[in-house]
Amino acid sequence: MSSPFKPRLSLITLGVADVARAKAFYDALGLKAAKASQGDVVFYQLSGVVLALYPRELLAEDALVAHDGAGFDGVTIAQNLESEAEVDAAMDHALTCGAILKKKPQKVFWGGYSGYFADPDGHLWELAYNPFFPFDERGILSLD
Repeated sequence: MSSPFKPRLSLITLGVADVARAKAFYDALGLKAAKASQGDVVFYQLSGVVLALYPRELLAEDALVAHDGAGFDGVTIAQNLESEAEVDAAMDHALTCGAILKKKPQKVFWGGYSGYFADPDGHLWELAYNPFFPFDERGILSLD
């Protein structure tokens, strides 16, 4: 019997304190808000996944959980790049856009190169070069 759970990721929603501030940050990074954005929600089309920004309190209310969590929530968002130089350039760009450096890019134990920044709401982003993770012809990470 096959599972009704599909092996795909469609949308990542970040609960943010101030949607306008978060939008300004992600716009400065170079993302373009989708036309579907409206009211309290901003959407960005990424390669195969949509990133959404939504008020943290409203997102928590929708999920029936408390909205006052702080610190590390056990989730990071990662962007794999094609070289160490691309990681460094992307990190420098993020920092000029207002990101907060959490870990300077460096060679890591698993054989790659990575660093972390936080967006204005504290969401952790990893920028990584992983020589073991190839990209397909569309520039999408492909493990099979």
